[in-house]
Amino acid sequence: MAPTFALLVLSQLALYSSVTSKKVCGRPPITDGIDTLTLKRVYEVGEEVTLTCEQGYLPSTATPRRLTCSATGEWTQSDLACSPKMCPIPRPLQPLAMGRTEAPFKSVLNYTCDDGYVILGANESRCLHDGTWSNPPPLCKAVNCPLPKSPIDGRIVHDKPVTGTTTMYGRGWTYECNPPKAPSYERGSCMADGSVPEPPVCREVSCSIPSSIPNGFITFAVMRQHGYKEKVRYACNEHYTLDGEAEMQCQNTGNWSSKPVCRAPCKVGIKRGRIFYNAKKLWIADLKPNRVLHGEHVVFYCLNRADSCGYPVASTCNDGTLPIPECFEEPGKMEYTLRAKTLPSEITMCAASPSASPARAA
Repeated sequence: MAPTFALLVLSQLALYSSVTSKKVCGRPPITDGIDTLTLKRVYEVGEEVTLTCEQGYLPSTATPRRLTCSATGEWTQSDLACSPKMCPIPRPLQPLAMGRTEAPFKSVLNYTCDDGYVILGANESRCLHDGTWSNPPPLCKAVNCPLPKSPIDGRIVHDKPVTGTTTMYGRGWTYECNPPKAPSYERGSCMADGSVPEPPVCREVSCSIPSSIPNGFITFAVMRQHGYKEKVRYACNEHYTLDGEAEMQCQNTGNWSSKPVCRAPCKVGIKRGRIFYNAKKLWIADLKPNRVLHGEHVVFYCLNRADSCGYPVASTCNDGTLPIPECFEEPGKMEYTLRAKTLPSEITMCAASPSASPARAA
């Protein structure tokens, strides 16, 4: 029996080796966009496969590419590449697409509207396999609000004419009361949520007796309490400049609007030298009186020692203070009298001025 057993074992080994030595190929290597629905998991030697692109993708070659399972269990090479089809981005959206004019297959556009607007249409659109979008761009329509109610003892004045029973988001109006009453608030508008404010309360308002301002005066006013929207006008003393609104108005809060300020003139704080002021080049001794008004500009002349030329530097009068540029050097009495033509204001002007120098207070 022993020889028979050995022969049986040897025959089984031979059968096993003959079955397992046969080569096969797995699924061929694929890249994005290649159709995998018709591909098998295992292929025998000599079998062929034709690769194609999925719907929504374009092949890199005009003719189909066939792969063959070789005797080594490897596939022959294929140069097929599948690129997604493109959908043109709607022109109104291109500024938001950072210069892109197309989007690839399967891209999604999400649409939203600004506050105060409602979307009419789909809020999403997808790039389809045929290069078109699933939905057109929607429209954004302004929210509508009901017309506001007038205050008791008052009325509403709309910024723009209104027709119908609604008004659009952002449209505003002013509340007015019958004199001498004032509304608790003066403005209203159609809000983003489609609502309008409740009407204000009309009540009597008065402002305190107006007070004077330093270096100025009230041009005409009776020294009494003033009612809503009554006005007082101010002016400044000679050579002072009014800064702010000349008129002060009694507001619906019972307070006055801001009073103006009278800004002081400036003295040009040098004894010797030449300046440019009021479109004229003047020796400081010829500036009579020595006074420039608030907000006016005075040009001083500085010396560029490296290039032996002069350059202008401007300074501005600010409520009694006129800074002198740090680069300005006031000449001595002898230099000013005998060698005035050598001063920075009289020599050749530089082609370009150096960077601005800090100024010192006069």
